[in-house]
Amino acid sequence: MQIEQARIISLEEAYPNAYLIWLSCPPATKGARPGEFLMVHCNDSVFDGSPNGDLKVTATTHDPLLPRPMSYHRFREQDGERQFSMLFDVRGRGTAWLSRRRPGDALSVLGPLGHGFVNKPRASNLLLVAGGLGVAGLLALADQAVSEGKSVTLLHGARTADQIFPSRLLPPQVELAVATDDGSAGHKGYVTDLLAQHLPWADEIFACGPNSMFASMAHVLRQQQSRKSVQVLMEEHMACGTGVCYGCAVFPRRGGVRLVCKDGPRFELREIF
Repeated sequence: MQIEQARIISLEEAYPNAYLIWLSCPPATKGARPGEFLMVHCNDSVFDGSPNGDLKVTATTHDPLLPRPMSYHRFREQDGERQFSMLFDVRGRGTAWLSRRRPGDALSVLGPLGHGFVNKPRASNLLLVAGGLGVAGLLALADQAVSEGKSVTLLHGARTADQIFPSRLLPPQVELAVATDDGSAGHKGYVTDLLAQHLPWADEIFACGPNSMFASMAHVLRQQQSRKSVQVLMEEHMACGTGVCYGCAVFPRRGGVRLVCKDGPRFELREIF
């Protein structure tokens, strides 16, 4: 695997401060599946790999120096190739730089990385739980499940209504239930408040969001005495994405050290929480 050049096809603000970017880069989509991620260089550096493995780097600036981890948001077949998208919000210099790109610009990416979701063939009812921008890591799974004729319900929680993923961007077969901290849309409270009522229906549960949400989910499952599988995508700061820097270490309940980039980002909920 080497750093590849992705070409930006389109970039738009999908909803307030959330940007949807579609890219073309066949090497970065080969074998990629829901739940996996990429490391994205958010600067003007250009990495050109040669057949003998040498790497030529040209740049006007390497600032910010470290790449950003981003989930594969969705996949599509278009113009004879498999393309992918990322959904991100502006949190600092790197994502601010990315939000200003234009169609045709080049982007240096490394991926696919990590271990994605594992969906059992016999599971027909999938419950997806997203906290804030965690929805970015779940939509590719929703698309895949719908294409296989499965039923999908998405529970999405955010601080306010304008931070909820727009229903118009979801497959029409996906049922959406929302929760907002201020009550401006759906249930007033946390998205995990909705979990218990959907547990009996779900064959499998998949989630992406902050660790506080995962801890709350684990509490609900203990209360309901549920042993159902819950696969979560953990979000941690990463510097390399390949297991070298140990910046994304997490500590499971039963000893040892796990790296989100190499051993994850998909973990079984009860393994960590």
